[in-house]
Amino acid sequence: MSVVEFDIPAIVPAAPDDNITDLLEQRVAATPDRALFAVPDGDGWRDISAAEFRRQVITLAKGFVAAGIQPGEKVGFLARTTYDWTLVDFALFYAGAVMVPIYETSSASQIEWILSDSGAIACLVESAEHAARLAEVRENLPLVRESWQMHAGDLDRMSAAGADVPDEEIERRRGLANGADIATLIYTSGSTGRPKGCVLTHSNFVELSRNSAKSLREVVEIPGASTVLFITTAHVFARFISILNVHAGVKTGHQPDTKHLLDALGSFKPTYLLAVPRVFEKVYNSAEQKAEAGGRGKIFRTAAATAVEHSRRLQEGEKIPLGMKIKFALFDRLVYSKLREAMGGRVVYAISGSAPLGARLGHFFHSLGVTILEGYGLTETTAPATVNQPQNAKIGTVGPALPGVGVRIAEDGEIEVRGINVFREYWRNPEATAAAFDGEWFRTGDLGSFDAQGFLTITGRKKEIIVTAGGKNVAPAALEDPIRGNPIVGQVVVVGDQKPFIAALVTLDPEMLPSWLGNNGLDASMSLAQAAKSPEVRAEVQRAIDRANDGVSRAESIRKFTILDSEWTEASGHLTPKLSIKRNVILNDFADEIEEIYSVPENTTNISLP
Repeated sequence: MSVVEFDIPAIVPAAPDDNITDLLEQRVAATPDRALFAVPDGDGWRDISAAEFRRQVITLAKGFVAAGIQPGEKVGFLARTTYDWTLVDFALFYAGAVMVPIYETSSASQIEWILSDSGAIACLVESAEHAARLAEVRENLPLVRESWQMHAGDLDRMSAAGADVPDEEIERRRGLANGADIATLIYTSGSTGRPKGCVLTHSNFVELSRNSAKSLREVVEIPGASTVLFITTAHVFARFISILNVHAGVKTGHQPDTKHLLDALGSFKPTYLLAVPRVFEKVYNSAEQKAEAGGRGKIFRTAAATAVEHSRRLQEGEKIPLGMKIKFALFDRLVYSKLREAMGGRVVYAISGSAPLGARLGHFFHSLGVTILEGYGLTETTAPATVNQPQNAKIGTVGPALPGVGVRIAEDGEIEVRGINVFREYWRNPEATAAAFDGEWFRTGDLGSFDAQGFLTITGRKKEIIVTAGGKNVAPAALEDPIRGNPIVGQVVVVGDQKPFIAALVTLDPEMLPSWLGNNGLDASMSLAQAAKSPEVRAEVQRAIDRANDGVSRAESIRKFTILDSEWTEASGHLTPKLSIKRNVILNDFADEIEEIYSVPENTTNISLP
């Protein structure tokens, strides 16, 4: 196959001397009184203006200076997604330091690796629990000379201690870095091995923010644009969006606990959301099970099918029959409007990344009046390389390349990226850096294809392609994604490399399972182990697998599956912080269960239904 390439020129002139602090300076100069953040205040939210945010940033930056942090030094940061996260982020930029974010769910050994590999000289944590994890490995970190805890009041103490640092020193420090200098060191989630530190520059964020704001102007540059961030800001996806929001003047709230997300959306009423597909699946599945419990399950499913078909016809430019128009208007009043209200009533767009969304959910939410702009990127591309745009979107794709970005499909089908968003190098790892590049093109490790208009579709990961004993190449994602959409399925991993047929390991979703059991006349208090052996549960999983099999050939279809009696989580070591599966870890930890699938005759029922 020949190389297919789409290069989109930047629409904002490059400013190689600018760094991330210039984005805030320019925002304050343009709209000092505009609310840039809102923080929880009783049952509501209290606004923080651009000028007030800058004042707090400078005050804290002085605290870091007083604490002895020198320009260019690295500071680890482990905390949940709150206003203080971005405050600390910008304070470190203004102090001339380099933040090394750590996921708040990271284990002590992961914290040790990131702090030691990065050469961090200090670490700020949020809570006593985080401090205890750091304390476990502190003696192995001789370079870490300071540690602070936010919940212990250390931010206030640092700010007070910095009162005598002159404004001129902060202005000097914030101007030291130019666009080519390191802005942050973000470690990959480690889904394919030990996390590697990605050196992201100031220009990566500045140029990508400026170009993305123009490309997504209907989302971030409209009057009153606002969002609630709940994805971890330690991940590049939400980190980039938080910086983009400062540049574009979007009001940002935070909700670190997704159990309270709907309450936060209801009171904050954002205009756009940032989420991973699992969140949209949960919204849909929860609504379906709630309708089922109220005896309206059939109505909901008919409404959902109508929504999907209505959106599909619109995208294809087909005429909407009168009967469908009437049905759609009825369901809009009965079903869709209630879901819109649950999300705050003002959400018009949602940006989705980290995993494939699937056309069904894309069409469903589109009919609700929420256009999900699916995008694609990695830590190494400062998050987005491609994204669907409000006036130029195709459900089922991850959109065209962003301005300033080039994307090509190599001869073997691998997606490669170059441009304003591509990282400089892997930290202290020249071998990995050399292996990751073909000239100026970054090899993503993902497989994809373009349509004639340059819209990218992800087809799988290069390293994850399964080759069966019969020589058939199978991309697991094409089977896993539709199965994961079932309400009772937590996660699924397709197996079968060098085996006679394709099979799957399935976990159940402990949040959705009780509702589903109750709605189907079963004991809602069943444990995961009991449910895994339930014929009704197995039949439901089989239906999900049958639907996935409908989309592939017989040789690629899942012939057997086993339901595990445990779940995969970050804590168990089987999911990354962005809820992607750690495939290699799972294949290793569940090798016995996989072997059993292939050693037991196919007509038995202890592994799958006949």
